[in-house]
Amino acid sequence: MPSALPDGEPVPESGSLPPSALDGRESSPLGFYLHVPFCATRCGYCDFNTYTASELRTSEGVLASRENYADTVVDEIRLARKVLADDPRRVETVFVGGGTPTLLPAADLGRMLAAVRDEFGLTPDAEVTTEANPESVDPGYLTQLREAGFNRISFGMQSARPHVLQILDRTHTPGRPEKCVGEARAAGFTHVNLDLIYGTPGETDDDWRASLESALTERPDHISAYALIVEEGTQLARRIRRGEVPMTDDDVHADRYLLAEETLTAAGMSWYEVSNWATTGDAAARCRHNELYWTGADWWGAGPGAHSHVGGV
Repeated sequence: MPSALPDGEPVPESGSLPPSALDGRESSPLGFYLHVPFCATRCGYCDFNTYTASELRTSEGVLASRENYADTVVDEIRLARKVLADDPRRVETVFVGGGTPTLLPAADLGRMLAAVRDEFGLTPDAEVTTEANPESVDPGYLTQLREAGFNRISFGMQSARPHVLQILDRTHTPGRPEKCVGEARAAGFTHVNLDLIYGTPGETDDDWRASLESALTERPDHISAYALIVEEGTQLARRIRRGEVPMTDDDVHADRYLLAEETLTAAGMSWYEVSNWATTGDAAARCRHNELYWTGADWWGAGPGAHSHVGGV
């Protein structure tokens, strides 16, 4: 059977990069993406690299543990320091994604961030973000995150309508994400994002309009609105194939996107990237880490669902 490997040389066991990737790096920003794969439950639309507790347990024992996960990420950050050798750049953005990062203790997320700071240093204005499930944080947890150095947080809201959340297998209480925005502000977070999804089977224009309006009530300075993509192998794809729920039409997706643009612009937000809006006139409200991806800058990824990009490699 012919090899399924892509063309090119395999990565050395040391993880070292070719000299071409290390030439001229000082001219490009450097960021870090830290992946936390744990989830309390699996959402029906999700095909990300995530695991519930039952999926990490076999008859032989536990395959991976939340208890020692931060240690593993810290080891990967130290490996990045070795691979990048004498790279003089300090890190401009750190993004902790998932999964649900906030299923780990806030101290663990802080320890992961501290490893980036210790090994590379952070710029004075570094943007440090974590994703969060609304039900996995409280005011005390948010205060701990802020004290650890996080200054931006992104809550998964998806929808304000219970029947839409049910189709998506989201377990948070409607209204909780909006309340989290206020709690994050009280904890000292400068920048707060809410993630929304449009085009869920059974969602109406009125449902989507209500979700947008609800997301704006606590005035987050950033909103992400993503079209639902039904990925093969997910529970939602199986339900659609069995005829239990309808597939959303592409024209409906387009109409919902236009409705998002109309509603968010009227509320004082501006579109700046395919699925993202930020407070008009406030450049700091934009997600600099996402912009780092879009402009082809450099980032190092740690964790099972992460990849890295350095000097075009």
